Amino acid sequence: MEHSVRFLDIVGDAKSRIEETDVATVKRRLERGEPIVLIDIREESEWSRGRIPGAFHLGKGIIERDVERLIPDLDTEIILYCGGGYRSALAADALLKMGYRRPVSMDGGIRGWMEAGYSLDLD
Repeated sequence: MEHSVRFLDIVGDAKSRIEETDVATVKRRLERGEPIVLIDIREESEWSRGRIPGAFHLGKGIIERDVERLIPDLDTEIILYCGGGYRSALAADALLKMGYRRPVSMDGGIRGWMEAGYSLDLD
């Protein structure tokens, strides 16, 4: 997918402030049972086609509104993912602005997860 220059500009700005991780690191951490919260911020239609096992769904359009109900502790590590890592970077930046201290964007998103051959939960 081709992204507009303006979109890439705001993503680049967000990435200058946030922490990122990669797909392989998230997979290893999940396999070890580390205490992370994995949030899929894609649209409902994307979520319904498959998601990373153990993920919660809070779409980008509602994450700021609903995240405090799911994750009240501002020190919780939250790993966010989307299709490729752009929307999750924007969401991680928004969570930083809300006072969350450990939001992390998963670079590569679910496309990277699937390209690595990792399994998905399906409806």
